[in-house]
Amino acid sequence: MERQYPCVKIHTARLGQNAREVVSRCHRLGVSVCGVIKGCGGLPEVARLFREVGADEIGTSRLEQVAACREAGIDGPYLLLRVPGLTELPGVVALCETSLQSERATLDALEQECARQGKEHSVIIMADLGDLREGFWDKEEMVACCVHVERDLPHVQLKGVGVNLGCYGSIKPTPEKMEDLLTIARDVESRIGRKLAVVSGGATSSYVLVHDGNMPEGINHLRIGEGILLAKDLQVDWGITDMNYLRMDTFTLHGEVLEIRRKPSYPQGEFAIDAFGHKPVYVDKGPQIRALIGFGRADVGDVESLICCEAGMTVIGGSSDHCIVDATACRPLQVGDVVEFHLCYSHMLYATGRSDVRFQFVAD
Repeated sequence: MERQYPCVKIHTARLGQNAREVVSRCHRLGVSVCGVIKGCGGLPEVARLFREVGADEIGTSRLEQVAACREAGIDGPYLLLRVPGLTELPGVVALCETSLQSERATLDALEQECARQGKEHSVIIMADLGDLREGFWDKEEMVACCVHVERDLPHVQLKGVGVNLGCYGSIKPTPEKMEDLLTIARDVESRIGRKLAVVSGGATSSYVLVHDGNMPEGINHLRIGEGILLAKDLQVDWGITDMNYLRMDTFTLHGEVLEIRRKPSYPQGEFAIDAFGHKPVYVDKGPQIRALIGFGRADVGDVESLICCEAGMTVIGGSSDHCIVDATACRPLQVGDVVEFHLCYSHMLYATGRSDVRFQFVAD
């Protein structure tokens, strides 16, 4: 029997609007767009929508998601966003046209796998410009590696260079960081005697430079996921107020009320730890009308940051399988009622990765 709730509704018209707006603005500046689908569990329907509105390629960090999209009839090109392990290389060559790379040993092994399969594969070599995730720290080493790919690996095609900013070290993409990447690109081009096809300036956080008109000429590729899927990080967390051409209500979570009762707001008894090994701090707010909703941290991660659509409702906390809300100030709820929440990126990432969360595509 198919589970009805929890249910994530994907509003395709809203999502399509976001994709068209982002892609068109990037294309006007000569920036191609890799539409990133990892945040929504690699849903093939989303990949198809991205391609229909003009995304130049599809990107994800999971080979399984590429396989599912190809099986659904969605042609590439596909870009693997997470630098691959040696054990993943057969799948990388078989499924993806391009991958991000940051290790010479992996590139040498990639050449061998390409030769074995009789295929060519393109790579974007990553620079670390301060965010301290993937990429070469020593720029001379990076340029030498690019030259090695160009001259010594006949099956591996050097497509370009790239950077990631903001995902780990919270480093802001700036015109200066983009110029640093362009300097590396020019050094590589000088050494190999040709122009690189791609200078990839980052992910959603780098889209700010497109929005503001500050993207340096020469950055011609971005990998954008959240900025299309939810469009919330830049508008809410970064406080960019003039980006209202992007919808933030593209994915909504719907959960069923399991229990509703008036209870104290402060736990009773001797304290230990919660199910996740934490010692939460509770505030005594007096008796509350508290409702249990039928999803929990196993479904969406941090329930406290969910955004209630129900007026007067607030999330108190939760456990693996329950979300606990304060329903004192909202409309009278009954067991079986369905309540709605807006998501942040992490909620979408968790929920779309669960086989027991239902997905429903709606046309609005």
